[in-house]
Amino acid sequence: MTTSHWDTLRFDEKGLIPVIVQDALSGKVLMMAWADRAALEETVATGEMVFFSRSRGGRWHKGETSGNTQRLRELRADCDGDTILALVEPAGPACHTGKESCFHNPLWGTPPGDPTFLGTLWRYLQKRKNDSPEESYTARLLGKGIPRVAQKIGEEGLETSLAVALQDREGAVYEASDLLYHLLVGLLALDIPLEELWRELASRHTPK
Repeated sequence: MTTSHWDTLRFDEKGLIPVIVQDALSGKVLMMAWADRAALEETVATGEMVFFSRSRGGRWHKGETSGNTQRLRELRADCDGDTILALVEPAGPACHTGKESCFHNPLWGTPPGDPTFLGTLWRYLQKRKNDSPEESYTARLLGKGIPRVAQKIGEEGLETSLAVALQDREGAVYEASDLLYHLLVGLLALDIPLEELWRELASRHTPK
């Protein structure tokens, strides 16, 4: 980013600006921290998130000691220029408690389900594909080759369509879940990143 980009931001009286960190793949909000101009410049220079720790009174390279770094994909400013959104690829949990996200304490309301779970599942499957076939169904299925993976996708697709045709609501949810899982395994088998699917879907969508 050029100097002019930083000049459009509105830092507070202490020279800080809040940074919301979001998983670039799943969309899950991971944490909130503060940054000064130097931290933002270092973030861009290193490609990993660097913040300003108010408690330590200085620079904080996320994951420098824990290994739970956050690789920068994109920085965005809000409409007022007083908050930054950082899209990242996390190398581990964002929270010091070991949780994936710092926002894990429910205060009010009934959760509708986690719309970011598909991306979380994708990251999990990427790890499981290298596990022992005796311990991981994903690794075992991939080990049988692409033809078997393709066959499973076809089987689950047929079972899903039958459940829909029979108006079996519970069955449709169950079979569609199996289908989505096996579709992800198919993408893994072809080494197609999930974000490539998102880009293709987005290219077909014309906002009104």
